[in-house]
Amino acid sequence: MHGFIEYMKNEKHKAGNTLIAYERDINAFGKYLESRGTGKFEDCTDSDAIAYVMQLGNDNKSRPTINRKVSALRTFYNYLISQGQIETNPFTRIKAVKTDRRKIDYLTIEEAAKLMDLPGDDAKGLRDKALLEFMYGTGARVTEVVRLRFSDVNLKMNFVTLRDVNDESRIVPLGSYASAALSKYVNEAYDKIKGGPHGDDDNVFINLRGEALTRQGIWKILKDYGAMIGVESRMTPQILRDSFGVHILQNGGDLKTLQELMGFEDMSVGIAYLAVIDIRVREVFRSCHPRA
Repeated sequence: MHGFIEYMKNEKHKAGNTLIAYERDINAFGKYLESRGTGKFEDCTDSDAIAYVMQLGNDNKSRPTINRKVSALRTFYNYLISQGQIETNPFTRIKAVKTDRRKIDYLTIEEAAKLMDLPGDDAKGLRDKALLEFMYGTGARVTEVVRLRFSDVNLKMNFVTLRDVNDESRIVPLGSYASAALSKYVNEAYDKIKGGPHGDDDNVFINLRGEALTRQGIWKILKDYGAMIGVESRMTPQILRDSFGVHILQNGGDLKTLQELMGFEDMSVGIAYLAVIDIRVREVFRSCHPRA
């Protein structure tokens, strides 16, 4: 670290107070790494960096404090890269905290199961079942659902291509429940609702007039089903996306895979999901362990 401080002083001409803050923040992170059993700064992984920022939030550090520490550590690791000591910066994907961390609201696995069982067997029910299973089974944003076309869906290989508002795409596996519901909707209900067969460029999810479902239309469908299980006020497209993320982590998934599936670039989003799991683990510990 001494070389870094000298570099910031002589090459970057940083003021004394800034150098003191750099040294303090880097030392604090070094102690954190030691507590995790990580030896050197060079051994830090993306997971270590994410866990550290998550810990700062759990310690109720202010947004400016967290941002300052992350900025200092990002600069420090860029210096290590320039010196050939490491190849990647573990803090690159962690962006500045602009707002308070978004509260993650999600359905329990039991609530999600009840929701999926609600739609009937008529054409509308088959469409709604496919919509619910698809949103919960892929973690798709509502915009990606609205933009979904038949050319984006591969039911033989069980994957879909999701496209956001900027037309950036990612490929997501289609689970067995979502695949079965979507197949049944396409084979038994779509033509009845549309009044004819579909083409590759047609929207997958349509309203009862045969037109592409809108964001507002999807919101209304979710609210109607949410009311049936007593979660109408919470029922939004985002809660299905958040449930997808939380349930994957609860069942042993890792943050890197979740990032690829959900398509978020800012790792602070992943930290918010991890925080939910961390809180749940601590609550279970406190309620179940005899010496908690």
